[in-house]
Amino acid sequence: MTVLPFTALVFAGSLLAGLLGSLTGLGGGGIIIPMLVVAFGVDLKYAIGASLIAVIATSSGAAAAYVKEGFTNIRIGMLLEVATTLGALLGAWIALGTPVSVLSIIFGIVLFWTAWSSMHPPPPRPVDTTPDPLATRLRLDGTFPTPAGLQPYGVHRVPWGFGLMFGAGILSALLGIGSGVVKVIAMDRVMRVPFKVSTTTSNFMIGVTAAASAGVYLHRGQIDPNLAAPVAFGALVGSFAGARILPRANVRWLRIMFAAIVALSGAQMIWKGVSGSL
Repeated sequence: MTVLPFTALVFAGSLLAGLLGSLTGLGGGGIIIPMLVVAFGVDLKYAIGASLIAVIATSSGAAAAYVKEGFTNIRIGMLLEVATTLGALLGAWIALGTPVSVLSIIFGIVLFWTAWSSMHPPPPRPVDTTPDPLATRLRLDGTFPTPAGLQPYGVHRVPWGFGLMFGAGILSALLGIGSGVVKVIAMDRVMRVPFKVSTTTSNFMIGVTAAASAGVYLHRGQIDPNLAAPVAFGALVGSFAGARILPRANVRWLRIMFAAIVALSGAQMIWKGVSGSL
């Protein structure tokens, strides 16, 4: 395949991945990397590098809008970014000595978990306004806009959330994904942050996490601009398109389609890792 058709197909596939990732709120890395590895035969570590650049691009665009709308809790994001950045640096170092077949199997397992999470979103629950001593000391409590006005909320279990974010950073660097599922679980289910705040704050954070890991991959020469450019641009266009379509979309069917694609990709990545065909 010549350069032009390859670039066009990678752009189109990344656009679809960004679109589905934006509509489901789980990011497109779970589709981009298997697409590059399985469909185009790209080396896994170069695919991870390209995906990290795409994560930075899509996160930066959406994060600015969410901050302006008042959903993102910047103080929580800045605190937890310390954990994710440290985890990302460790994950990038671990990836250096990890065989590609092992990375492929781990990636497949994470994709199965992502597919399950897509089909089992957290149920809505009342906003928790109970104060927590550590969160109060760090001034992490905040408000978010609702039709009835600003809604205050409290933040809990900060050390547990910090620890989970460290693990999310390791996964991000190791596998080239935003680890949005882990971040949302840490904030929504552990720290009891309202779901809209946790998803928007996660989006604010993943670009910083990806940037920390991308620097390591760039230093190793594992980011190819000819690959990263169409991946990042396609994912960015897809994420913006998804944001426009989302108000009119049937979220249930989107989640089913996303889960099916991700589960199939996970099975292929595990098979390639087990059979050594990477």
